[in-house]
Amino acid sequence: MTTKKTSCCDLCGQEKKIRTNGDRRLCATCKTIVSHVKNHPDRVRKSWQELYGEPIQPGPPRPAIQDEKEMPDVLDGKRYRAVDRENNKWYLSVSEVEGYPVEVFASTAFDRDNELQSRISNLTTITRLISLILRHLFLGERLTLAKCLKQIQRSSRQRDDLPDMLYRVLSRYADEPNHENSKNI
Repeated sequence: MTTKKTSCCDLCGQEKKIRTNGDRRLCATCKTIVSHVKNHPDRVRKSWQELYGEPIQPGPPRPAIQDEKEMPDVLDGKRYRAVDRENNKWYLSVSEVEGYPVEVFASTAFDRDNELQSRISNLTTITRLISLILRHLFLGERLTLAKCLKQIQRSSRQRDDLPDMLYRVLSRYADEPNHENSKNI
């Protein structure tokens, strides 16, 4: 049975006309919210994700990685299509192991466009390094400077592009543990 009286709402704490139903004391606004949460949990989860950039509830706990796992030869994956602010279409592929992302690739139909070559080599560097981090997080792969350098070098498309310059500068630290050498490129 519902009764109305002025009191403090259990949810928002406002002094309003309260509707009681069982042991809950809710104002009309909060009653609508509670009803929506109860009847449409999928919409609430989606809204929470959009507002806060994370799921409303954490996913299942990841098992602790005891030893470095080996990458399988064949991976499951998902492909996404996105459009950048210049209306170029990009294809993002995410490879998974046990549902966790371990590699990211990005490509575009404009690979032959000279203006995009620099962007593509930078993007390749980013995706290779992100993939290295993902393998570290989800497979326990050990991160080393040598592995980072290898991925940066592989992403270079031509001499003196950004990945090439990064590789040359950072490779100096591979042999020098004290980092004193900071010569110009």
